[in-house]
Amino acid sequence: MTWVAIGLVAALILAPVFHAMLRPAPPRGRGEADRALYEAQLAELEWQRTEGRLDDAAFRAAQVEVQRRLLAAPAAESFRAPPRPALLVLLALVLVPASAVGLYVWRGNPETPSATQQIRAAIQAEEDTLIERLRQRMAEMDPSTEVGRQGFILLGNAERGRGRWAEAAAAWEMALAGRFDIGLAGNLIEVEIERNELDSARRWLERGFAVDPTDPRLRFLAGLAEARAGRNEIARATWQGLLADAPPNAPWRDIVEQRLRGLP
Repeated sequence: MTWVAIGLVAALILAPVFHAMLRPAPPRGRGEADRALYEAQLAELEWQRTEGRLDDAAFRAAQVEVQRRLLAAPAAESFRAPPRPALLVLLALVLVPASAVGLYVWRGNPETPSATQQIRAAIQAEEDTLIERLRQRMAEMDPSTEVGRQGFILLGNAERGRGRWAEAAAAWEMALAGRFDIGLAGNLIEVEIERNELDSARRWLERGFAVDPTDPRLRFLAGLAEARAGRNEIARATWQGLLADAPPNAPWRDIVEQRLRGLP
């Protein structure tokens, strides 16, 4: 009887999938889909902060990261509606979960405990060891080579993922010393703003604007740096200028408008 109940639950779970495939919703372009995803993530972050699951520092860091992705999202594009799924795909939706249930009946063990704190700590230590080896390796690399540059970018990403803002900034600065890239400079500026190194952020903003004075992400970050420094009128003028130059369907308009409303 247990497996009959599991089968019924699986059927209920798959029912919306079948419905969506047989009667698909109007398709979206990539830009529209990305925007919807990032707006949902921002709403989720707001909810987590309200519930007390995120402190202000963690909330700001996550919010800036999602806003960065929203600013980098592609513009609206033309597309064709996808074809209806083939019969083989629909059969796979039945056969795959059925096979999974059968495999679990044969080999599964519901009494297996979850990973302990000790195991998770061991995994964390192993990851820290790998990052430390990468640091040692990069100390010998020349950032002017493409291999060295990519290595410093990788190290910066790893450090940022660990919340080590200063170390991430140092690694990305090495990569930018090898070759300037406006996208990587934007990542560095975000980190510098997050750790309140506003003078450094402005220096990198100046370098970025020398390459492309119209880059919307840099203009947004320039306003963010001014707001963080308490120069709200400059931040307001910066963001208003960005909105004035932006196309009506720019996916990041809502983010900039939200920031404007939040200024004192």
